[in-house]
Amino acid sequence: MLRYLWKSLLLLVFSVVICCIAYPLALWAIGQAAFPFQANGSMLKGPDGAVVGSRLIAQPFTKDEYFQPRPSSPSYDASASASSSLAPSNYALRDRVARVLGPIVQYKGGAKAGKAVAPDVEQWFQKDSFQAKPHIVAQWADLHNSLASAWVGADPKNGAYVDEWAKKKPAVVAQYIKDNPATPKPKAADLAVVFFKDFSNENPGKFPSAVTKKGADGKDQTAIEPVKDGSDVQSIFFDMWRQEHADADLQDIPGDLVTASASGLDPHITLQNAQYQLDRVAGKWAANLKKDPASVRKEIEQIVEQNASAPFNGLAGEKFVNVLELNLELRKLYGKPS
Repeated sequence: MLRYLWKSLLLLVFSVVICCIAYPLALWAIGQAAFPFQANGSMLKGPDGAVVGSRLIAQPFTKDEYFQPRPSSPSYDASASASSSLAPSNYALRDRVARVLGPIVQYKGGAKAGKAVAPDVEQWFQKDSFQAKPHIVAQWADLHNSLASAWVGADPKNGAYVDEWAKKKPAVVAQYIKDNPATPKPKAADLAVVFFKDFSNENPGKFPSAVTKKGADGKDQTAIEPVKDGSDVQSIFFDMWRQEHADADLQDIPGDLVTASASGLDPHITLQNAQYQLDRVAGKWAANLKKDPASVRKEIEQIVEQNASAPFNGLAGEKFVNVLELNLELRKLYGKPS
């Protein structure tokens, strides 16, 4: 009996040593010797030598001086990699795509060819908000309850703004509770639709949006205020504008500019996507550096072409660009954005 136990113990020790120590150690040694960059996470460094991220994982870029990656369902959180799993019939998917398109899409043909649609969305929003009954913001909230509630929860300032409104409107809140007895203590998100309807009635042609101003201490302070234009109006109401202007001839948009990858962390964009963003990036750098826009555009276009590559050394598929590597090249060439 002891002989069998001894053999089993030896087998256990041998398995642990091989599988848990020797094998991982051998792989680590080979990786560090032959593939140190890949084995350590493919980390990239900035001009100052500090690590700025991995070339394998997308990260957000919000400044106009930089190329931007694909949308990300997990908000570029590598620990929460996931797709949106939204079906084509789900309005949330249409809304997400429309919000990306609103501020950037341009007319394709006609007298306005090459011009941005955003100003027309703002003009339509302001005009129709005064004429429509109920107002367009109220219509939006009534048609898309979940989007209105999502706006409240998207930022703590939004929720605080609705809470402050609720304190000033006890009669409106009381009526909501009467109409919804199952919610005796409604939270800000529960009151979203009611809030937007009341807001629309008091602020026709405007939408509650974050506005940054200089405070008395000279520092930037952000607060929610009624606005009649800006990125929120352009993005949130683009879809409603598009439905009323179905005959408008708009430019085609690269698919990966508005759709997320399966992981939500794809670090690459197509060359077509990069070229679509080129005018914005070059225009912003030219303004910052006070250089000729045409020459700056040519420089950045060359950088894009140099960083573009197709799978299997060009043998298959279309060309892609790593967004982080591309933006690092811009940083090396032009420095830090102002």
